[in-house]
Amino acid sequence: MSIDFGRETCSDLNALQTREWLVTNGIGGYASGTLANSLTRGYHGILVAALKPPLERTLLVSKIDDTAYYNGSIYPLFTNNWINETVDPQGYRYLDSFSLEGTIPLWRYRIEDALLEKRIWMQPGSNTTYIYYRVYEAAQPLSLSLKVLVNYRDYHSRTRAGNWRMHLEPIARGVRVNAFPDAVPYYILADRATVSPVNEWYYGFELDRERDRGLDHFDDNLYAVKIATYDTALEPGQSLTVVATTESNPDLDGIAQLEVRRAYEQRLLETWQTSQPTAAKHAPEWVKQLVLDADRFIVNRPLPDNPDGKTIIAGYHWFTDWGRDTMISLPGLTLSTGRSRIARSIIRTFAQYISQGMLPNHFPDDNKPLDDGDYNTVDATLWYFEAIRSYYEATRDATLVQEIFPKLAEIIDWHRRGTRYNIYLDAHDGLLYAGTPGVQLTWMDAKVEDWVVTPRIGKPVEINALWYNALRTLSKFAQQLGQPYQEYDNMAQATLMGFQRFWNEDLGYCFDVLDTPEGNDASLRPNQIFAVSLPESPLTPIQQRKIVETCDRLLLTPYGLRSLSLDNPQYRGYYEGDRVQRDGAYHQGTVWGWLLGAYVMAHLRVFNDPLAARRILEPMANHILEAGVGSISEIFDGNAPFAPKGCIAQAWSVAEVLRAWLATESVIN
Repeated sequence: MSIDFGRETCSDLNALQTREWLVTNGIGGYASGTLANSLTRGYHGILVAALKPPLERTLLVSKIDDTAYYNGSIYPLFTNNWINETVDPQGYRYLDSFSLEGTIPLWRYRIEDALLEKRIWMQPGSNTTYIYYRVYEAAQPLSLSLKVLVNYRDYHSRTRAGNWRMHLEPIARGVRVNAFPDAVPYYILADRATVSPVNEWYYGFELDRERDRGLDHFDDNLYAVKIATYDTALEPGQSLTVVATTESNPDLDGIAQLEVRRAYEQRLLETWQTSQPTAAKHAPEWVKQLVLDADRFIVNRPLPDNPDGKTIIAGYHWFTDWGRDTMISLPGLTLSTGRSRIARSIIRTFAQYISQGMLPNHFPDDNKPLDDGDYNTVDATLWYFEAIRSYYEATRDATLVQEIFPKLAEIIDWHRRGTRYNIYLDAHDGLLYAGTPGVQLTWMDAKVEDWVVTPRIGKPVEINALWYNALRTLSKFAQQLGQPYQEYDNMAQATLMGFQRFWNEDLGYCFDVLDTPEGNDASLRPNQIFAVSLPESPLTPIQQRKIVETCDRLLLTPYGLRSLSLDNPQYRGYYEGDRVQRDGAYHQGTVWGWLLGAYVMAHLRVFNDPLAARRILEPMANHILEAGVGSISEIFDGNAPFAPKGCIAQAWSVAEVLRAWLATESVIN
């Protein structure tokens, strides 16, 4: 299966604007837009730079409006949406096809008898985007005129230009842009064209997707630079390279840089093929696409004592790196793709941030020092154990285990004694309690102002499944290192016995939370699936089977598990509306793609039928053709047709589908 859209899609504006492309640079920056090259989100841009990697994402170059001149006629190839609900021009009408070459988007425009190609990619490790035009075929020369629209704003915000006037300085091969005196300068360059400054604001771009989300949906962008090939029209086979960058002296050789990018992606595939030779031999094309997609989430997080530190971006466009998402995603994005060195770096990077036995939930966008508010998670730390266990299972790296072991022991000790947010081990039943009013601590973390939608204060089922696994993991590590381990075994045994409190015999599945302020919560949610899918299950085989069958009947959809059962009065089947409406549905029925991984692993454990388990994943092969092309969305509506929502590319969705597919493959072969 190749990702290739022909005229039937390219002639449909709605189909083009509901599909989005994404390229990244490995330091937190990205470029993204719709297949129509129109702006529908405030997060779209040709260059969204991470000015303090991986944070301070700043929109620098919004879009390029490209026009072709051929055979005496003018052909606008771009599309713009305006606040008066007009679409002008409608350049998508000339789009003959769209495809992905690896992760590189490729547009082909049919202009009479000429065919013009355009590709966009980013240079790894640099806030540099390449826009590469090539005349594939033509009976006569073709000229291009490009309007480069720029900005300088936080990627969450919008611009109201007013009287803002940027300083545009002509330089060799391009223009240097200074948005204001203290701004980071950036550059618009071309290899073979006339480049000149303009400085004309375009007001009132309509951002349809932001309107749908109940957010500010107007933006202004500056027409800053004109690039034209009137004097050097392109013959068949000739190309034009445009570079948008924060680097003062980038390589303008687009052909060479395209080969560099292709070689980079080929190495990713070869690394995976070397580490997973049997799986790679049998993998369908959509799985290979996800292997490449996995790289888009892995970014640098340099530390003073570790300049090569790594982390994982939780999702594009608006998430940065989150502790929980990073640890859940680590096995699928790194170990499943043969990149254990990166896994090791991530584990060591996050070890630097452990405080009072806890990993941070997220890092502030403004790079401020972490405070207690950044540690509002009870599960990130427990997923850290599972990430390290997975790493050790894949590498047998005893050196790292020995280095990290004191940190892990410290984490257990803090939880036993009690740490932030009333997280402590209840000695009466061996279960972890967590929660204080007004704070969201589990992955079901939606909060609007003072309203915590799913507070889950008490003893959540997945937290205690993770706690049990963490204790068993630490016991095994202790034995391998010749350290005392019996205490961890005793604690695990107490948790194992106490875990039976979760079982609701009348309903045939687990309580979601025990000992809440209102009593035990019997809501059917997907969290109990982890008590089956994790390596150490605290449930009996009969209980495991009943949970999988219940989830299959009431929670499973083609793209993941619903976050709440259909028959619950609080169920919300559509994720839509303003922030209050959306967050009110976020974990109240909305489908989460990442849960499909745990469900497949649980299904494998209970039924030992890898072919049946693999069929559960097959709808994702079609999903990567919609929303974020080549990736997997964050969430989906709970009701059919399960429309994709949220982030167009989510790290743990990709990671867990990859991990689960490889698990089925390992059983089959």
